[in-house]
Amino acid sequence: METSAYGASLAGGAFDFWSFIKRPQTITRLFSWLFAIVVFATIISEGYINEKHQDVTKCMFNQNDSACNYGLVVGIFAFLACVVLIVLDAYFPQISNANDRKRIVLGDLCFSGVWTFLWFVCFCVLANQWSHTDQKAVPADAAQAVVAFSFFSTATWAALTVFALQRYRQGIDEIGLGYNDPTTDHTSPYPSAYTGAPEGYQQSPFAASPAGQGGYQPPAY
Repeated sequence: METSAYGASLAGGAFDFWSFIKRPQTITRLFSWLFAIVVFATIISEGYINEKHQDVTKCMFNQNDSACNYGLVVGIFAFLACVVLIVLDAYFPQISNANDRKRIVLGDLCFSGVWTFLWFVCFCVLANQWSHTDQKAVPADAAQAVVAFSFFSTATWAALTVFALQRYRQGIDEIGLGYNDPTTDHTSPYPSAYTGAPEGYQQSPFAASPAGQGGYQPPAY
């Protein structure tokens, strides 16, 4: 039987915090979490400006509120997803069911792939809107930081997609090599209580034989 499934040891081992933190996947996810904070926090604090002391605020990216709203939504959901996925990564070795591990890895793979695409779109939209913005009227440093960290987020989420794909393929290979799910494997290492008649066993001479066979005939009345 294999000693791991989907890139993690079987359930029962002690959690090693420092080994978990040093994993490339964990480090990349922490960077993604940090980049998401920078993006949505910067948009919230400096992304909407009030020109000429008017009551209506406008997005610092060419006064296109949709651009700011898009970056804000993508950043917030990326932040929340990183928190959930980090918790799942820490709890993953304690999950004994291979099917549950497969669902988590597939969910990570799909979400990371989708958010890689969304971050790339965010970077393209914000960079395009920034190129058409009057930079004298907006906080240029904040806008450039949002654009830059959107690009960094695209790179980190792409790396997370690769890590999830590798873990999924590793799990498929391990199952193909004979991994048995302990929650569904009903085979026992002990022999069965009844294995049939021992070798050399002969039927008892007193066993009843069918009527009409042998030397004995029942009397007729």
